Parts: sequence; structure tokens; C-alpha cells
Amino acid sequence: MTAASSPDRIGPNSEVVRDWLAEYVFETMRTETLEQIVARLDSAIIARVPELADRDVRRDLAASTRAHARAVLSGITSDTFEYALPEEAHAFARTIARRGFELRMLLRTYHVGMEAVLDYMSEAVDQRQAPPEIERAVMLRMFERATKWVSLSVELLTDTYMEERERVLRAALNRRTETIRALLAGDEVDVDQASVRLGYRLTQRHVAFVLWTDESESGSGDGEVIGVLERVAARVAAGIGNGRVLTVASGASGMWAWAGLDDLPGAESSRNEQGPGEPGALERIAAGLVESPVRVAFGVPAGQVAGFRQSHREAVAARQVAERGPAGTPRVIGYREVEVAYLAGADDAAMRGLIGRELRPLSGTDPNAARLRETLHAYLKSHRSPEATAKLLGVHKNTVRYRIQRIEELLGYPIEQRSLPLELALACVAAYGVAALP
Repeated sequence: MTAASSPDRIGPNSEVVRDWLAEYVFETMRTETLEQIVARLDSAIIARVPELADRDVRRDLAASTRAHARAVLSGITSDTFEYALPEEAHAFARTIARRGFELRMLLRTYHVGMEAVLDYMSEAVDQRQAPPEIERAVMLRMFERATKWVSLSVELLTDTYMEERERVLRAALNRRTETIRALLAGDEVDVDQASVRLGYRLTQRHVAFVLWTDESESGSGDGEVIGVLERVAARVAAGIGNGRVLTVASGASGMWAWAGLDDLPGAESSRNEQGPGEPGALERIAAGLVESPVRVAFGVPAGQVAGFRQSHREAVAARQVAERGPAGTPRVIGYREVEVAYLAGADDAAMRGLIGRELRPLSGTDPNAARLRETLHAYLKSHRSPEATAKLLGVHKNTVRYRIQRIEELLGYPIEQRSLPLELALACVAAYGVAALP
């Protein structure tokens, strides 16, 4: 009798297999472990489908992967296959449609995802050292459930994608999305025709901003979130500009926007200024118009199509800094205030090397070290004026002088010798928080 026909062979539906899987599910459903799995699967998918690397699309992908994992794990020990596809998966399929991607991209995402899941499952069984007599049965059960789940997902999400794509194709949103995509890509477009199509004058002076929601606080369906972002964008545009605003959803919980600044005092000012009024005025005005869970990042105001594109790139860059920043980062942020941190942080290893070299004597996480860093940063931004620094920090100028003396003692050299790299390192710590410290 062969092994394959042995009556003692343990099957994938046996109790011992279900018990082993129940223990595996209990450990895997822990938040930290689950997030590691999600990150691994998403990285494997994006490596094969790089179009999904966009921040909003990747965020929707992660939400979908996380929801899929929870659903499959929670039902893997059940004898029945009665799963309800999570709403996050439908939201991801709708994002693929809204961004103008073809259906084959959605199908490829699940095909690549299935390969990554099988690779992970094989590794998980090996690492947990399943007993040899049940190892094959465990793999069969996991493979069977994963295959059925992906087949069901593809079938249902194809319908979701097609319904959303049809809606987008019928609506002006599609024309708007395609036009904005062409403008941002630098394609040759008829500016007057594009302005008409968008209902927004591209030859004016404008500022780009991106809006998104705190992942832990959004909680609503994607349609409701987009509605909230639309209202905030309109409110911000009315508060900082002439009320003319152009918006397009960038994901289930993200939006790109541009606000017109023409016909306002100072609208003709050069690009070296933040916009109408003193530097930072736009951000300060918007801060009073934005509430939880919405967050906003601004580019620098500029004119014409080139400014439309450049300001958007800057807004996206400012968002990257905001999302890497510590808890408590302001809900509204401008590119000019984090430009140095963004450029330095483009190479994370190099940035950390700079911080380590320049700030190591000041790199403690205790209140005193934080106070000295804050004082030095304010001192350098205030052109090394103790009086201006004292005013900025709300302390006496002699306090500033004492702290600067102490800082130089810790550094072992006069601040003037390394003022520029010191200011760069401090700007990075201010943007990214103590996590950037060595």
C-alpha cells in the first residue's frame, strides 16, 4: 500500500489540523504580527505592480490586504466557506477604477497577491514546525481556503470595478481626472480647452494642496470621506483665495486640490513669497478651517500650468514629511517650512548620519536635551540674535545666552563653525521628531 492511499493519512479537515490552525490564527491576529504580514504582502505586490506605489493607492491597498487577512484567518478553521468580502476590498477596487487604471491591473494585483500569500504560508508552516504527519494537510487546507477566497474576491470585485468605472466614464470626473493627469505628467495640452474641461482657469496664480484623513479616525465609507474632503477643500479655498477650487479624489480617503489666488492683494507677488500677505499666512488661515480627522499639506503658490504642476509636487512632498512626523504634527503644513527636512530626508540613511554627527551631544530624549535643541534651532533661525531668540521662545535673553554657552560646551566648538549643518540637522529633528535621533 502506498503512502498516498494509507487509511491513517490525516486529512485537511481533521480535528488535529484545525487545532493547529486555531493556535496559528490566535498568534497571527495580534496587531503587530498582522501588520508585518500586511507590509510583506503589499511590498511583494508593489514590487510587481509599481503603479500601486502612489501614497493614496498604497494606503487603500494596505487597508484591503489587512481586511482580507482578518477575514481569511478568522474563517480558516471553519468547516463552511461563508465569507463576506470586506468593504475595504471594494474601496480598493473603486480606487483602481477612479485612477483610470485598467481592470487587468486589479486582476494582476490579486494574482501577484496570491503568489505572495502562498510563499508566506509555506514559510509560516516551516517556521512554526508543524508536525510532519499534519504538515501536508495544513498546507492543503490553507491553500484551498486562500484559492477559494481569491477566486471569490476577483469575481465580486470585477463587478465592483466595472460599476465604478462605468460611473466614472459617464461623469465629468473622468475628463477632469484625465486632464489633471496629463497636466501633472507634463503632456502637451490646450490650456484654454483644459481650463474649460476642468471649470478652472489654469492661467491664474494658484496654490496646490492635498487633503487626507487620519487613518485611525476616518472610519467612514470612502464616499462619505470624499464628501468631507470636498467640503473642507471648498472652505479652505474660500478662506485663502478667490473661492475658485479644483479637486479630484486621489484615493478612498485622499484628495488633490488647487485654489485660485488671482484678484487678491499680493497675488502678483513673486514665487519667493508664500503668497498673499506674509510668509505662512495661507497655512495659518487654513489651520482655523481644518478639523479632525482631515489634514492638509500646501505647496508654494505659483502661476500658469508650470506652477500648477510644481505646487502640487511640493504639496505631495509636504504630506510625506507630515506623515513621517511625530504625533501632534500640525494638521496643516506648508512645503516651505519643511522643504529642508524633505530634501534631507530623501536619503534616510544620509539624514540620520547628518543628525548623528552634528547633534550627538544634544541627542538625548530628556526634557533638557529637547530644550537645548529648541533653543539652538530658534537661535539659528533668528540669525544668532539672543534678543530675537528670547522673544521667539518667550524667555529672558540671558537665559538664551546661558543655554548657547552650554550648547557650545557640549558640542566642543563654537556654533559659528558648523551653523549650517547644525540648522539642517535641527530642521530634520523638528520635522520627523525624536525618532530621527541616533
